Amino acid sequence: MARNDTHELITPSPKMFASADSFALSAGEVLFLIGRVLLGWYFLIDGLGKFPNINPFVGYVTSLGVPSPYFMAWVGGIAEFLVGLTLVFGVATRYGALLGILFVIIATALAHRYWQYPAAAQLGQYVNLMKNSVILGGMVLVFVIGGGRFSVDGWLRRRG
Repeated sequence: MARNDTHELITPSPKMFASADSFALSAGEVLFLIGRVLLGWYFLIDGLGKFPNINPFVGYVTSLGVPSPYFMAWVGGIAEFLVGLTLVFGVATRYGALLGILFVIIATALAHRYWQYPAAAQLGQYVNLMKNSVILGGMVLVFVIGGGRFSVDGWLRRRG
């Protein structure tokens, strides 16, 4: 995986927890590729799904009280698409992860304030808030690790 001056990102576990180490250390690049693509795919498909008919998303953004909902719906859809594209292909990966972090924080703050929903809807909104927290964790990991070996970023790094 990626290295810096002081340590490697994939490190062995303490001996008492080391039974999966050989697999993780040998397959880490492929496993990271799978995780990065799965995380990116979510954003790519969700962003692309907004383009043919933005109006339902505009209605949703309007219901959240966002100013300039038509413009902001397009900004949101394009941001999701770009995050997905950067992660799936591993190009400008850290910038895509930063955009993803920003997007998830804003989307969560706007849409998943579960305590403001009626009791019947609170559990669903809480689940979405937790889902977004998990996505945020994945974005932070991608930001730290970068594109990995199997990415456009990795290919460009090896070329030059």
